[in-house]
Amino acid sequence: MRVAVIGAGIVGVTTAYELVSDGHEVTVFERRGSVAAETSFANAGIVAPGYVTPWAAPGMPAKVLSHLFSRHTPVRVNARLDAATLGWMWRWWRACRLPTYQANRSRMQRLAMYSKERLDHITCSLQLDYERSEGYLVLLRTAQDLELVQPGLAVLRELGVKFDTLDGARCAAVEPGLNPDIALHAGIHLPHDEVGNCRQFAHLLRNAAQERGARFRFHTDVQRIVPAMHPRLVHVYAPPEESTLLTPNADALPADFAPTEPLPFEPITETFDAVVVCAALQSATLLAPHGLKLPLAPVYGYSVTAPMRHHENHPDSGPRSGLMDERYKVAISRMGSRIRVAGGAELGGSPQQHNAAALDTLYKVLHDWFPGVARMSHAQRWKGARPMLPDGPPVLGRSGLDGVWLNLGHGSSGWALSCGSARVVADLLSNRTPGVDIEGLGVERLRR
Repeated sequence: MRVAVIGAGIVGVTTAYELVSDGHEVTVFERRGSVAAETSFANAGIVAPGYVTPWAAPGMPAKVLSHLFSRHTPVRVNARLDAATLGWMWRWWRACRLPTYQANRSRMQRLAMYSKERLDHITCSLQLDYERSEGYLVLLRTAQDLELVQPGLAVLRELGVKFDTLDGARCAAVEPGLNPDIALHAGIHLPHDEVGNCRQFAHLLRNAAQERGARFRFHTDVQRIVPAMHPRLVHVYAPPEESTLLTPNADALPADFAPTEPLPFEPITETFDAVVVCAALQSATLLAPHGLKLPLAPVYGYSVTAPMRHHENHPDSGPRSGLMDERYKVAISRMGSRIRVAGGAELGGSPQQHNAAALDTLYKVLHDWFPGVARMSHAQRWKGARPMLPDGPPVLGRSGLDGVWLNLGHGSSGWALSCGSARVVADLLSNRTPGVDIEGLGVERLRR
């Protein structure tokens, strides 16, 4: 089958790999100059299935309100919200009801467990090396923090996730580089969770997909998709391949290249048996003309990545793997010889405008736990838009439009859910039963 995949973030790349591995003829369209150039570019890299949970949870609206005037806060709401974002927040508020939350949490964690299995399988079979390290430690500063995570620990027990509750001294044994001057009441250690460089994995998997015959067309902005009357026949309007590069040397174009003027060509039509839409926020624009209005909103996250200082007398001065400061919802990850601190959830605003207070929170958490470990003069600062649906889970499978399939709306869990989501969509497209229960992950959930 000829299949188009729109979008080459981590979700699009994993989808392309699974489809081409099934024997399909796959073409990937990506508006940027490489894979993983937007939301997947510099995320925290944490793969912790038991901690994949909806942002729409009981008590969350009150927490958001309580953080409105705090400088160091995990959630920020821009004072100027458009009507679409306000509508999204209304649907999010309704999804915070306990029964809805419990159903969506179960759906996400089933998929996350399956995705971790699929990630491990791909990593092992292809012998991929993407700055991967095992172990995840959740830092709890006070007794109250430990009390607040007890409902989540009960869920981990139900799921059979292995974890240990450690006191401060045992946390230091797991992560010797932790600053002893910061009060640490306890920690939750998940030895089988991991950290990995999502962008690096995406590049390696792109190479594997190309070796199997997949084609990647970069700097190619799909302008519309047109489902034909005949089933399984879809038109994709995109620039002709020879016109997609605006300079003779494609490698000279920056990864975040985007033309500011209309491109000098007439779009051509390419026909496919199926199209899988993995285009993050652009997905809503492509699907809306066909009556499929997806309530996607950008929830922005931040990260800072910097080289680690080498201390001959203190070789364990940085993190060994991944940590989460539970109070501030900020992750600290080891990425080879670099350290990354990531977090924040910002509604409203724009991708170009960085919130100084959000970055200050990242710096604070990094300095609290690993003071002086990073060469901040060489730091890379990043802000990315996570395409989030108001109730939490992604949408996978048929769109209701002939030949058009969906793999989108993963929010802040795209890396943790990508491999499983891709396998599910590939199975559904080939009319096979997926290897995980997909109840509640179809687009019909959003029409209720």
